Amino acid sequence: MITVSDQIQATGRRKRAIARVKLSLGQGVININGKPLVEYFPRPQLQAVVRQPLELTAASARVDITVKAIGGGMTGQAGAVRHGIARALVEMDESLRAALRKEGFLTRDPREKESKKYGRKKARKRFQFSKR
Repeated sequence: MITVSDQIQATGRRKRAIARVKLSLGQGVININGKPLVEYFPRPQLQAVVRQPLELTAASARVDITVKAIGGGMTGQAGAVRHGIARALVEMDESLRAALRKEGFLTRDPREKESKKYGRKKARKRFQFSKR
């Protein structure tokens, strides 16, 4: 268990996004890149994604979360923040691991963008074939 002065750090990843999460005991404030959660992720779906591990473990009112998110898009960053929060919660209290693992919050989504190949428009798309 953590004390008031402790701060737990964890890293979450999804697609090209990386989120460095700092978790400490507090009133349930979530800041991402210096902005409140509702300002950084205006879409309610993304806010819900970020809050999922907190609601599952009933920790939303007792921890403050500060996040530095870089890379990727909004959906990737929201998934990375969720992954980071779940990892930090497990570091805080090992008994939460089973519940978070069951919901899939501790599993890193391995899907990545396939890299572009030379001689093609994108990774798999070819230029239009012309017989004559």
